[in-house]
Amino acid sequence: MPKLCLDDRAIISLSGKDADALLQGLITTDLGALAEDEVRPGALLTPQGKILFDFLISRDGEALRVETSLDQVEALLKRLTMYKLRSAVELSLLTPAPVAVVFGEERPDSSYRDHRFEKAGLPVFRLYRSIAGAKASVADYDRLRIATGVAAVNRDYALQDAFPHDVLMDLNGGLSFRKGCYVGQEVVSRMQHRGTARRRVVIVASEAELPPTGTSLAINGRPIGSLGTVQGKAGLAIVRIDKAGEAIAKGDPILAGEVPVTLKLPGWTGLAFPAEADEASA
Repeated sequence: MPKLCLDDRAIISLSGKDADALLQGLITTDLGALAEDEVRPGALLTPQGKILFDFLISRDGEALRVETSLDQVEALLKRLTMYKLRSAVELSLLTPAPVAVVFGEERPDSSYRDHRFEKAGLPVFRLYRSIAGAKASVADYDRLRIATGVAAVNRDYALQDAFPHDVLMDLNGGLSFRKGCYVGQEVVSRMQHRGTARRRVVIVASEAELPPTGTSLAINGRPIGSLGTVQGKAGLAIVRIDKAGEAIAKGDPILAGEVPVTLKLPGWTGLAFPAEADEASA
């Protein structure tokens, strides 16, 4: 069973009688739908609806566990402390945190189902302790993410540059439209109900080695996005799917730098490329 220990993660623990209520009114994830044995994605948004911080959230007994990247954790902790005010919430920080990812069919003891991969039909589990035999590489995990369309911050998108829809949070359990108000909720709800989300994660493939992360994806010299995570001939990107769909319908080539590529929406999403570009939602 492939196992990978991640060395760039940190955990903020929230405990106290107001912990659920505090987060429920701040973040995109519906804590009422969070099972005891699973991890769900989530974000704290800007008022304009873009991702200010992203994380994975799970329950740790009576507490809530917020797992995020080391480069975000101090700022996220400061922001949560600001929102806490006089709420009965205790915040504690563990950095670096022991976080392991296990791919495979057998579920380890004391593990949490990763809801993002579960939506894609793959058993992937997270553990919040050290494990033996962790021989898988980050490249192995990247290949799994590419195959399922699971984007990662600073690999596939930058903070304050992407909406939750761009990274499929509306489909992978990380974005609620029913739980009530939270920061940025009005913007993402409007995108949902008007159907104006046009930037989406796609799986990029080529017959040649793909160029590096950050390389522009273009149609007739016009950019529609840029490469994110790359492993050999496959990668991820966030692109304007209406522009891509129009090019696919016309047979126009899509290039990553000088390399011809094909684009595919992750099958589990149920999304399809529009046949025409929507200039109104540019």
